[in-house]
Amino acid sequence: MKQKVDKLFINGKIYTFIEEGDTVEALAVDKGKIVWTGTTAEALEKFESDDCMDMQGKAMEPALGDSHLHFYAYCQTLSTVDLAGCTTRAEAWEKLKAQCAKVPAGTWVKGSNYDQSKWKDVEDRMPTADDLDMVSTDHPVIIKRCCLHEVSANHMALERAGIVKDYVFGEGGLCELDADGYPNGVVREQASKLFDDIVPDPLLDKAFRKQTMTEVFKQVSSVGITMMDTYAAKIWNFFEDIDVYRELDKEGLLPVRMRICLEEMYDKPVLTEEEKSDPYRMADFGTFKIFTDGSFGARSAALLEDYDDDPGNKGILVISQPALNEKMYQAYKHGLQPATHCIGDAGTEAALQAIEYTVKRSIEEDGKTMEEIWAGPKFRVIHAQLVHPDQLARFKKVPVIFDIQPAFLNTDLHWIDQRIGSRSDDAYTWKTYFDEGFICTGGSDCPVDPYNPWPGIWGAVNRTDPADPDTPAWHPEQALTKYQAACVYSKNIPYGNQMEKYLGTLEPGKFADMIITDRDWLAGPDDDIINVKVLKTYVAGREVYSAE
Repeated sequence: MKQKVDKLFINGKIYTFIEEGDTVEALAVDKGKIVWTGTTAEALEKFESDDCMDMQGKAMEPALGDSHLHFYAYCQTLSTVDLAGCTTRAEAWEKLKAQCAKVPAGTWVKGSNYDQSKWKDVEDRMPTADDLDMVSTDHPVIIKRCCLHEVSANHMALERAGIVKDYVFGEGGLCELDADGYPNGVVREQASKLFDDIVPDPLLDKAFRKQTMTEVFKQVSSVGITMMDTYAAKIWNFFEDIDVYRELDKEGLLPVRMRICLEEMYDKPVLTEEEKSDPYRMADFGTFKIFTDGSFGARSAALLEDYDDDPGNKGILVISQPALNEKMYQAYKHGLQPATHCIGDAGTEAALQAIEYTVKRSIEEDGKTMEEIWAGPKFRVIHAQLVHPDQLARFKKVPVIFDIQPAFLNTDLHWIDQRIGSRSDDAYTWKTYFDEGFICTGGSDCPVDPYNPWPGIWGAVNRTDPADPDTPAWHPEQALTKYQAACVYSKNIPYGNQMEKYLGTLEPGKFADMIITDRDWLAGPDDDIINVKVLKTYVAGREVYSAE
């Protein structure tokens, strides 16, 4: 007698990702999990299902994920003026002026995702208060850079925030002053929270938040994403509340496995094996977030030596080394998984020292063995954009995972050499990470870059700008293979979350999270990656997206 299963997929090219190139023709799903893989002939002999899909040779693979983004923050930006596509400052200013015309005088006007490095009509510098006064002097106007590490404000906005002559924010942030001590409108790092604290948050309206998140999740499913690590960020008032996602799940509106990552100490429940193995469990807690520095785009990533294009500036360390050491150790001791933002080499050094400190103290004071530490949650190193060989050698001695954002390079390759000069030889060295045995997970840092993983996969493989693919590849020797890049956005993410027993590959016992694409891109040309379309997305065997 044939076994009855919930779903049966036959006549496909199903990449299991157990190892590179491993494929099967058929796959059976029951109660949210994969229960069998093999040939179509075997499937038809062994199983029957009321839901049998003839894939007609189409390709299937494990579903994709995002190991680092700010989902709540992205939803916030949808209520602001999106400046991402502006190629001139004039275009950006016109969009802001149009919004000013729609609202009463005195109303906040906020722009998001600007990138001054792409503006062709002005020099590459942060806009000042005088610049933004050209938008309006009757509205407080602020714009947040795409990297999130810098805000520019007009004079009315500065006044509302209490940023006055000779203002000093203190450790972790900077409000730039002109030669006479007056604020020039450029606000960096933690000082940007001065605006986040007073600009109204539209997502506090529960109905608007639900509507916005539901629509975004539909779009997320359409690009093949079924898992996300979403990060709170107190410095920008990026909130994350697990109950928000649990409520959506109860209503059947959560098609993505959400891991909520916080930056304040919290009690993380220890899941039972039964809870971990539940394929329908959609919302859990994740890591503990720590910041060390800023970004290259804002010239606030902390460097050991000056920026080549900004002499005298080494960026900003937003936390002292002793404070970082203690913060990481206490989180680790509390059972949390530290995940540390570091972009510049000085930020990397700070994170590395804190990890080394935490490991040493855990052994000496808490009685842990190195074997126990390696078997436990890995230290997450977020971005890891500039890592020197000597630092990499030290990272190999501790259990770390690199959370990389390959889509960053699609933009950064146009100016990173000017920022850091010859040091760029040690930047975005992803192949070296793989060759040295490090596990890399892939994210977007959305809203820094769009959550769509396919431009990130493109960047990892081609190392060119997909908007201008004819430009020479930037350090092509550091390119990943298509399979490696796919693993970064799929197989490796559950490993980083200690969920590799249940997710990441298509084999019996794993959750049935998978996608079907319109082409066999893993066997196709590298320059075709950007054209891939997802036809169907499944979570625990449930179809959550169909292009049909």
